[in-house]
Amino acid sequence: MGNINLDTDFYESEDPIWNPALLTIPVPGIRRMVNLAANLEDVIHLSIGQPDFKPPQHVIQAGVDAFQAGQTGYTMDAGLPELLEALAEYYGHRYQRPLLPENIIVTTGATEAIYLALTATSAPGREFIVPDPSFMLYGPLIRMNGGVVKTVPTRAEDNHQLDPQAVIDAMGPNTYAVILNSPSNPTGTLYPRETIETIVEEAAYRGIYVISDEVYDHLIYDKREYPSVLSCCSDLDHVMVISSFSKTFSMAGMRIGWLIASQGAIKKLRRYHMFTTTVANTPCQWAGVAALRGSRDFIDNMVGEYQQRRDRLVELVEQTPHLTGYRPDGAFYLFPSLPEGVDGANVALKLLKETGVCTVSGDTFGESCRNALRISYSTSLEQIEAAFDRLIPWMEKQQFS
Repeated sequence: MGNINLDTDFYESEDPIWNPALLTIPVPGIRRMVNLAANLEDVIHLSIGQPDFKPPQHVIQAGVDAFQAGQTGYTMDAGLPELLEALAEYYGHRYQRPLLPENIIVTTGATEAIYLALTATSAPGREFIVPDPSFMLYGPLIRMNGGVVKTVPTRAEDNHQLDPQAVIDAMGPNTYAVILNSPSNPTGTLYPRETIETIVEEAAYRGIYVISDEVYDHLIYDKREYPSVLSCCSDLDHVMVISSFSKTFSMAGMRIGWLIASQGAIKKLRRYHMFTTTVANTPCQWAGVAALRGSRDFIDNMVGEYQQRRDRLVELVEQTPHLTGYRPDGAFYLFPSLPEGVDGANVALKLLKETGVCTVSGDTFGESCRNALRISYSTSLEQIEAAFDRLIPWMEKQQFS
C-alpha cells in the first residue's frame, strides 16, 4: 500500500519545484491496482495489457546477433536505415500505397511516438477530439501544453463503436486533430472502414489532423480486414499513424515503435526526437527487421489463441450478473459496464480485496465510463476460467441499487 501513497503524493504534489503541467497527469489507475495486488496473495490478473507469448525465436536471435556483432552504437536519428526500409516496404505492401523511409521515424516504443505527435502539436486554444473511453496517455499529453480535450463518448450497448457523425459534430473552428485508436484500448473495438473514411475525409476537408494509434493493428479476429488510416487517406498531409512491435511480436519491453507521416512532418519530429530519446534501442531495431522480414506464423497462431480467449470471455461475461458485455473485434480487452451510477473504481477495489481478481476501473480511461471495468485476456484460458469461478459468485451477492 505504501507505493500507492507515494504515487498519489507525487502526482498530487503542488510543490513549486515541479512544473505545474505535471498536475495534468493523473494517478495511473492500472499502476494503482497492480501495486495493491502486489501486497495480496493468490491474485489472478485480468489487468495487464501485454502479450503473454514469447517473441519468435528468429527475432530474439537477430537481437542477440546484433549485440554480438557490436551493433550497440547510435543509429541515424530517424532510425536504423534497414528498419526504415523494411517498414516502408511492409506497410506499403499491406496498405497498397507507396511509402518511403523518409515517411517514417523509429521511436522508443509507440509511447514516444504518441508523446512526440501530441506534445509537438498541442498548444493553448487547440482542441483535440478524443473518444471516451480511450488510452490514458492522450488527454494528459494534450493538456500539458494547454490543449483542450473534447470527448466523444461511446457505450457498451453499441459495442463502443465511434459514431462518425458525432465526431464531425464535435469539430469546430479550434479543432486541430482527431485521435483514433482502433482496435481500441480499453474496449477492443475495431472501427469499420466507413467510420475511418468518413472521419478522415471530413478532417482533410477542414485541414484537421488525424492521429491514429494502431498498435493493435494485427490483433484482428474473425478474419476481418484491418482498415488503417493509411488505407483510407488520399495523402499523408494531415495524418500521423503510430504503431509498434510490442503487441504484434510480443516485444513490449524491447521498446521499438514508429510514426508514419508526411516527409515534412517527419523532418520536424526527427529534430524533436533528438531531444527526447535520441534514438531507439539499436539491437532491438535489428530484431524488428527480422520480425518484418520473417514468417507470419507467429502472428497467426497468437491471433488464433486470443480469439479463443475472446470467445470464452464473452460467454463468461454474459453469465455474470450486473455486467453488460459485447463482442470485441480486436486487441485483447473487453470493457463491460456495470449498472448506471455504480462506481467501477469501488467495485474493482472490492473485487480485488475480496476475491483476488484484479481488473482496472473505467475511470482510468475517461469520464463517461466510470461504471465500467477493463478486463484483459492477455492471460491463459485457465486463468480466465479461474478468475470467473471467483467473480461470478461474488457478483451474484452484490446488490447494486
